[in-house]
Amino acid sequence: MTDPTTESQGVLSDANLIASRVDGGHIGNNILLFARLLRAAGLPIGPQKTVLATQAVMAAGIESPNVLYWTLHSCFVTQPSQHDVFDQAFHLFWRDPGYLEKLLSVLVPKAPGSAEPQNERELSRRLREQLVGTRQTEDLGDETIIEADGRETWSGKEVLRKKDFEQMSSDELKQARDAIRRMSVMLDEIRTRRYAPAARGSRLDPRRILREMSSRGPDFLMPRYKERITRCPPLVILCDISGSMDSYARMILHFLYAITNERDRVHTFLFGTRLTNVTRALKNKDPDVAIAKVCSDVVDWSGGTRIGQALVDFNRHWARRVLGQNATVLLFTDGLDRERGDGLDQAARRLRASCRRFIWLNPLMRFDQYSPVVAGARILARHVSDIRSCHNLSSLQDLAQILSGGPASPANAPAEAA
Repeated sequence: MTDPTTESQGVLSDANLIASRVDGGHIGNNILLFARLLRAAGLPIGPQKTVLATQAVMAAGIESPNVLYWTLHSCFVTQPSQHDVFDQAFHLFWRDPGYLEKLLSVLVPKAPGSAEPQNERELSRRLREQLVGTRQTEDLGDETIIEADGRETWSGKEVLRKKDFEQMSSDELKQARDAIRRMSVMLDEIRTRRYAPAARGSRLDPRRILREMSSRGPDFLMPRYKERITRCPPLVILCDISGSMDSYARMILHFLYAITNERDRVHTFLFGTRLTNVTRALKNKDPDVAIAKVCSDVVDWSGGTRIGQALVDFNRHWARRVLGQNATVLLFTDGLDRERGDGLDQAARRLRASCRRFIWLNPLMRFDQYSPVVAGARILARHVSDIRSCHNLSSLQDLAQILSGGPASPANAPAEAA
């Protein structure tokens, strides 16, 4: 991301020259302030994009608000995940007559009797932070003694567990990542077909008895026992990293790192338009180095989605290697496929037949009225064994409890698979 302070004086002088030519500099200055607001909200915007946006507005004109909207949108928005932030910022900065009321509603608490309309879209938390800013507290002096009483107070940890990843601020996202790294994932164990010697039990081990008799003699006839070996089954994770899953995939990646480094026989794959095996990259002891390695290896992050082709490639190249011994498959995706489910039906059916459990983790399950309507989601719902949400810390903790063989919490009850 380019920093305005490090750009050459030529680019800045061009921006000032263009701004001065448009309506006495007022439109250019407003575009510059709007670009600074988007940059502070997290969009990668530098002086070159600001100059390009000013030139585009000069060419397109400002007679129509829609023309101004889509002109700035084409210059500042490069990923689908940035659309909501841009849309809210544009309406607040350029068009919304109730801008001051919304700004004051963030600063001043509302009265208990006042209620917001149900259909009003919630303002982005990161955008709200940049509009309001951090208020500096007064200097109380060295002699002021502050005593804090913790009785009858509340904790923000419970609120953070229930908050959607999309609505978290930058500080809350950092706290969520730290909480995910500390999350303990104990995978359940199943009994295998193999046996191991045991001190006591209900099943005799005749081979062991005969072996001891042949080496020591018939006088050394002692009962020997055996029992079945228990072992954690393999865990295979397929995570969607397309544009619609961008904000959730970045948080889920920390969850995948915690699982991969805590247990053996965990295989992680990321897919957008292609399938990438990132199991070795996540094995690094340093989480920052591991995630940076994953980001460098994956070239289709925040792109399109080809769920059917990704599952076909997995069944063709990796299924026989990693799906043995009653494996469990976790599929992180919202089911939005750009190919409209082409080849997904047969691939999902084969994957379900090759594993013990096929769990679909869908962030859209956070909506109460959600139902799989698109073609890809309808096909997945027919073949998975369970559908769960993965939009906050509570849902990830519930998933960890399910993988360990425990019961699910009532708040995150599974949906019925069609």
